[in-house]
Amino acid sequence: MTDHPRIGIRPAIDGRRRGVRESLEEQTMGMAEAVAKLFSENLRYTDGTPVECVIADTTIGRVHEAMACADKFRVNNVGLTLTVTPCWCYGTETTDMDATMPHAIWGFNGTERPGAVYLAAALAGHAQIGIPAFGIYGKDVQDGDDNSIPEDVRERLLSYATAGLAVAQMRGKAYLSMGSVSMGIAGSVVNPDFFGAYLGMRNEYIDMSEFTRRIEEGIYDPEEYEKAYTWIRENFKQGKDWNPEDWQFPEKHEDWWKFVTKMTLIGRDLMNGNPRLAELGFEEEAGGHGAIAAGFQGQRQWTDHFPNGDVMETILNTNFDWTGPRQPNVLATENDSLNGASMLFGYLLTNTPQIFSDVRTYWSPESIERVTGWKPEGRAAQGFLDLRNSGSTTLDGAGKATRDGKPVIKPFWEVTEEDQKATLEATTFHPASTGYFRGGGFSTHFRTEGEMPVTMIRINLVAGKPVMQICEGWTVELPDEVAYTIEERTNIEWPTTWFVPNLTGESAFKTTYDVMNNWGANHGAISYGHNGALFITLASMLRIPVNMHNVPEEKIFRPKAWSLFGTADLEGADYRACETFGPMYR
Repeated sequence: MTDHPRIGIRPAIDGRRRGVRESLEEQTMGMAEAVAKLFSENLRYTDGTPVECVIADTTIGRVHEAMACADKFRVNNVGLTLTVTPCWCYGTETTDMDATMPHAIWGFNGTERPGAVYLAAALAGHAQIGIPAFGIYGKDVQDGDDNSIPEDVRERLLSYATAGLAVAQMRGKAYLSMGSVSMGIAGSVVNPDFFGAYLGMRNEYIDMSEFTRRIEEGIYDPEEYEKAYTWIRENFKQGKDWNPEDWQFPEKHEDWWKFVTKMTLIGRDLMNGNPRLAELGFEEEAGGHGAIAAGFQGQRQWTDHFPNGDVMETILNTNFDWTGPRQPNVLATENDSLNGASMLFGYLLTNTPQIFSDVRTYWSPESIERVTGWKPEGRAAQGFLDLRNSGSTTLDGAGKATRDGKPVIKPFWEVTEEDQKATLEATTFHPASTGYFRGGGFSTHFRTEGEMPVTMIRINLVAGKPVMQICEGWTVELPDEVAYTIEERTNIEWPTTWFVPNLTGESAFKTTYDVMNNWGANHGAISYGHNGALFITLASMLRIPVNMHNVPEEKIFRPKAWSLFGTADLEGADYRACETFGPMYR
């Protein structure tokens, strides 16, 4: 991503000259500079470079300065704004009026000047004109000459900026639909109204025959193909063929490996473009589709005849390949665009690749003991969800990268050679089930390491309008013989993640069964870390109500106007606020 959206910082000030404004200039601009430093030192874009900020040329005390700031932001690709002030300012004269990006205000909590008064007035103005803004206000009073950022303010600033950058990085990009609807899955009915009105994205579409055309006509880099094929064959361990003997085709395996390697190169080129293709005489194909996310239909029109897309999806979703560590792509199995959007949210919020899984089975403690003879213990004692996938997911989902001795999923720029080796060692590639995939291919298998904090989310559409589900929890490990027994009952050749949600004892989180029973679709996107609060902040920016979550109330951060829709029933208030303000891009 070379067109980085920037954070615009607006230092607002009391407009009264002849002593008042002049006394506040240094403090106000100092707040702006301190926040810019905080953001650039703690936040990164998906390519690993530090986040960039743009500060208004002057403090903003009257409307002409607000307009000059807006002009500067437009030419500097600002995608979200933060207003900072230690004092009273003229609310409507200094308000940011752009309704197509997120806004926040940090009002300094000090007694010398009424920054909190401006904060309240400006947020009321934002609500009145239908442009909601986030309010940031420290709980403790600071001295007027205190230039530090309190920890509670720091946390809010980073949460707002992280979610706002996700909004900005989606805007203007594309979701590429590779094929159409897979096996009647609702999520792969790509809805342009959702992507356009709510995410600011465009939709691109190709028929899967574009893969065969490019393979047959050699529209890929032949030198890179040889390098990729050699790396794949040296590093991807081929495991046992679990098919019945009369469904096994060992004589086709090498051709399948060559085919799926070419699919991988072509899938990446379709999403991102590849200038090398222009050098080879394929200038039109070199441009790509500007896709920040994509989905591959596969089943059944493709997989009934050609090798499946599992290897392509595995590699493109992973933090590394034959080139070493590099940015992962977001590629959804079965063209489930809603899970693709869920994966995209997680990727932009964490800069880490996402696990794509079927939310396949709830295993109660009683069922586990009856089937395996093992009485579950530890986190697994409450039962778990079997997250398994008939397509594929990121290799990083194996959890073999480590930080401080613990399993993690890292941003690509932190991935070491040891992480890559451990991940590849833990993964096997099995000939695909030719009952499911008549055209053959390979399926990826690993078991996710236990004791990783993760967050599973899902966007669903209800009569055309989006809602989001969020579930924080943990991965768990099972004894080998128990894991094998459970895997053997379904598809042992697929990626396996055992997931235990954090239970609250209420509503959809009374039991693990209730989580499964209330999940809105057959798929979920899983990110590393307990990031539910960030997803809630992002959802509020996009006007997507959250219908189910287990995030502690004190961590929830939404625009101030949400409290105007009720304070007792926060879920209901969220729905009413999202309905009233409507999608950002419509």
